[in-house]
Amino acid sequence: MRLVEEALAAGLPFQGALVAPDLARTARGVALVAELERHAIPVEEIGVRTFAQLADTEAPQGIIAVIEPRRWAAAEFAPRPGSVALVIDGVQDPGNVGTLIRTAHALGAAGTVVLRGTADPTSPKALRAAMGATFRHPVVALDDAGFIGWARKHAVTLWAAAADGTPLHRALEKGAGKGDAGVDDGPIAVIVGNEGAGIRPQLNAVAAQRVAIPLAQGAESLNVAVAAGILLYEVTRGR
Repeated sequence: MRLVEEALAAGLPFQGALVAPDLARTARGVALVAELERHAIPVEEIGVRTFAQLADTEAPQGIIAVIEPRRWAAAEFAPRPGSVALVIDGVQDPGNVGTLIRTAHALGAAGTVVLRGTADPTSPKALRAAMGATFRHPVVALDDAGFIGWARKHAVTLWAAAADGTPLHRALEKGAGKGDAGVDDGPIAVIVGNEGAGIRPQLNAVAAQRVAIPLAQGAESLNVAVAAGILLYEVTRGR
């Protein structure tokens, strides 16, 4: 229900919606159907068994909608000076991808670039994890060459997350010096990588610096979305 409400609020095109009889038992469900109909979106009620066969979850909430998500092109994503973007490299779990997009949107990132090997951000699980952020937050899919070209065109400084990188607080202190680490007032893109392998070597090679979140002794790693949230928050605050 939340995703359908968010898609409506974002003004996305709907092809139609299917609802189960149970949806009419809640005030929220009745209001949602009325809102769909107010937007002239076709709504069809189907039986419980048929609905269960079509639903992607074990405990569906009584509504399935077919929408057309916005497709962002690289030319439409031009981060402003002082802004921060997120880059996702090879994150394979769709739940992590959705949470990364939700986190980037909530922390005010200019947008998110999705590189090869990353789970489809418009898959059902990724959309649910993003909680509607995908409908409002720019998400651009690029290959490596396109990404590097985009970063150069917009003078984006790349920071790669790495366990053996410069501690984040030191990197931010250098950045405050405007030039010590090759950082100016231009946009910064924080790259996070695959859950196990991390960022690919060719991306590490083009990054201005590799940064790490210092962990307590004995702690091996953070979930990729948690790490991205810390990095985005601190880099944004440090600007």
